[in-house]
Amino acid sequence: MPNDIDGIIRRLADGDMSALADLYSAVGARVYGYCLSMLKNRHDAEDALSDTILEAARYSKSYRPMGKPTAWVIRIARSVCVTKLRERKRLSDDPPEDFDAVDPSCKIEDVAALRACFNSLGDDEREVIVLHAAVGLKHREIAGLLGCPLSTALSRYQRAVKKLEKALYGEENGDLP
Repeated sequence: MPNDIDGIIRRLADGDMSALADLYSAVGARVYGYCLSMLKNRHDAEDALSDTILEAARYSKSYRPMGKPTAWVIRIARSVCVTKLRERKRLSDDPPEDFDAVDPSCKIEDVAALRACFNSLGDDEREVIVLHAAVGLKHREIAGLLGCPLSTALSRYQRAVKKLEKALYGEENGDLP
C-alpha cells in the first residue's frame, strides 16, 4: 500500500475504492482542521471531510501531479466548505456555532484563549493561518489555492499573525516572549 498521496490518488483513479481509507488516513486530520476553521462547527466539518474524500475519488481521474497533492485535496475541501456555507446561509440567518477546540484534553482556559484569538481574525486571515500552520502549505501554494497574488497571501498571513500576537499578548506588551 503506497504511503504517498499521489499513489493513493492514482489508485482511486484506477477504481480501487479501498484507497478511500488510505486517503482519509493520509490527509484526514489536515482536511478536518481546515474544514473546522472554515465552518466553525464540528459536525459540518466532519461532513465536509467525508464529502471532500468522496469528491477527491470522483475527480481522481482528472488529477495531475504538480506540487503537493495535499493542496489539490484542500482545494476540493475549500469548494465543499464554500458550498456548505452558502447552503447554511440560505437555510438560516442564525450565526454558526463558535469555534470548538479539536483536542478535548485542552484546559477550558486554554480553549477560551484560543477561541478569543481565533475570533480576532477575519475569515480570510483565519484561512491563511490554517492553510500554513495546520495544513503545512507554502505561501505560494496558498496563493494558488486562493487565486490571489503571492504578495496578497503573504500580507494576509502577516496581518493575521500580528492580530494573533495582539490578541494573545495584548497591545501594551511590545516585547513578545
